Amino acid sequence: MTIFRWLVGIVAALSATAALGSFLLFILSDVPVWIERARRTRHWTWLAMLLWFNVEVWGRVAMTLVNWRS
Repeated sequence: MTIFRWLVGIVAALSATAALGSFLLFILSDVPVWIERARRTRHWTWLAMLLWFNVEVWGRVAMTLVNWRS
């Protein structure tokens, strides 16, 4: 699970950096294609974070069901 957390963290950090860089390029150059790229990479960042959250929650649910004792 730790490897998964690191991988998602790296993907989220890279896409967040790309989104910030694209947004800064849009601010500096006023070219509309950069704001579209910033939005797209921001969406990928949210996707990675939501994937991490869902895997954490449902992983704990699955582990609780597997280890359930009556």
